[in-house]
Amino acid sequence: MKARHPARTAVGVLTLALLLVVAGVPGPIGGADAAISDTQEATVTEVIDGDTVDVRFPNGSTDTVRLLGIDTPEDSSGNQPEEYEGVPDNSAGSNCLGDEGGEATDYLTQRLEGEAVTLEYDSEADRRGDFGRLLAYITHEGEDVNYELVRTGRARVFDSTFSRSDSYYSAESNAQENLRDLWRCRNAGGRGDVDIEAIEPDPAGNDSENLDQEVVVLEYTGPDPAITLDGWTVSDDDGNTYTFGTVLLVRGGEVTLHTGSGTDTVTDVYWGRFSPAWDDGGENATVRNPDGQVGTTRLYD
Repeated sequence: MKARHPARTAVGVLTLALLLVVAGVPGPIGGADAAISDTQEATVTEVIDGDTVDVRFPNGSTDTVRLLGIDTPEDSSGNQPEEYEGVPDNSAGSNCLGDEGGEATDYLTQRLEGEAVTLEYDSEADRRGDFGRLLAYITHEGEDVNYELVRTGRARVFDSTFSRSDSYYSAESNAQENLRDLWRCRNAGGRGDVDIEAIEPDPAGNDSENLDQEVVVLEYTGPDPAITLDGWTVSDDDGNTYTFGTVLLVRGGEVTLHTGSGTDTVTDVYWGRFSPAWDDGGENATVRNPDGQVGTTRLYD
């Protein structure tokens, strides 16, 4: 990683964090919680973007919270690719980050809007940021949402002082190495332009009886009018692989890969499997170009 990372002072915590990331255990644990100076219960009333939410406290007062220690891309213009290590500083990189910023906002909206959460304040960080917003970790259903955004590749670590930085940087490194979500933008203008827009690994009902509802959705976000997916693949962690035929994907267009059987169309293709492809317990879905190079991965739980 580049030299922007602050010096590590807690070697034991870093080692543990690395082991947890490799094992897929969500959220930092251990001594980091000792730095929490205060907590507040709140309800998320609106998600502003991928790293900012409005909340209402039990007494009826309201405030805006900036998720501590992370930064997601803007979901429109204004992204600065140089802030995202390895992303090309050109229009392709900026446009790719804009697409990922929208996805980060959608993710946070689906997860938090209208939900009860716990705000955790870090004694090693400021209580409020430059714009007067609260700076906090948001815990939802026992998970550190800030960390989850980094772990799943939807956010970068924001260069600042906070107690959980070691585990956050470890999670960021893993996401970068796997070109997970926003880190696909490192190859914007090439193999990073085919994105995993969505994945449904656990449709309602019996998985084996609903294979057509178990899907992966790909989107083309590149600069060309269209791309052919001939030879591109989607695979799981066990090596089960689907290879696309001559599927033409226009800019902004999507194609849905169904696990079950059916008749291929311009928008839907079928794997033809008789059993589920995606583990309900979570794994990586990986997209590769015809040369076998990874374009992106999506980590799902």
